[in-house]
Amino acid sequence: MPHRVIFMGTPDFAVPPLHALLNATDFQVVCAVTQPDRPSGRGQKLQASPVKQVAAAHGIPLLQPQKLREAGIFEQLQAYAPDLIVVAAFGQILRQNVLDLPRYGCINVHASLLPRWRGAAPIQAAIRAGDSETGITIMQMDAGLDTGAMLRARSVPIAPNETGQTLHDKLAALGGDLLIETLRDYLSGSLTPQPQEDSRHTYAPMLKKEDGQINWAAPAAEIARQVRAYYPYPIAYTFWDGQLLKILPDGAPDSVTVQAGSAAVGKVIALANGIAVGTGSGLYLPQRVQLAGKAAQPIRAFLNGHGAILGAQLG
Repeated sequence: MPHRVIFMGTPDFAVPPLHALLNATDFQVVCAVTQPDRPSGRGQKLQASPVKQVAAAHGIPLLQPQKLREAGIFEQLQAYAPDLIVVAAFGQILRQNVLDLPRYGCINVHASLLPRWRGAAPIQAAIRAGDSETGITIMQMDAGLDTGAMLRARSVPIAPNETGQTLHDKLAALGGDLLIETLRDYLSGSLTPQPQEDSRHTYAPMLKKEDGQINWAAPAAEIARQVRAYYPYPIAYTFWDGQLLKILPDGAPDSVTVQAGSAAVGKVIALANGIAVGTGSGLYLPQRVQLAGKAAQPIRAFLNGHGAILGAQLG
């Protein structure tokens, strides 16, 4: 008989692990739990989560509680008699009664090499900190925040021009691949859970839009990492002449965004192939920008219509 699994997840990151479970004959996803539909886009229409869309396409029973502690939710979970609960970027804390429900416990797919970068935004934190690698950890869940014993981890290098989006996609795929082999070894008893070294932990809190504001007094290399880490959310930005100006990566693996030199902090100067902005150490070279309400543009195209930015003060 296949192992009965309740899957809890919400965003795109959770889709590869869910697909992996659906494609494995020794697991049966008996229920999916995801966040309620949220308003999205300019029209603020209700949008189903990626996990809900997959569940609907496969006819999987679905729960969308605002909170797991809502009346009747635990009883519904209990009725599915799960052997396992698998969690991937669900977005809610599991209380002890839920943690204790499955025969083999709750297993989490986490996007970092624990204990580094516990918390809600480990992908962005790893890029912004300048880490050379990150990865996926499959872990047992306990009452703490990403503090449970580790079952298996696998690393990936962080490329020089890695963005939050490209690293997300790599780790989501890796999470799906690593989950099934780890679960099989765990259930067979061939894996020994390893406790985390709490003294080595770092924390990556949930990101807010205001976290994207650039401090031009920071070193250019740090600003470059912020721009890459915070794409596509929350997006790095600054202000020019009272307008919000988003600073975006261009996605090219060989883009040069940091250069030796100096200018007043936040001051825009001309270069032969674009512009540079003075920082606390070195020059930052924006490659792609976007004014609020306008389309994103490569910097040379932007200059054709907004030459007044030369000599301007950003901040």
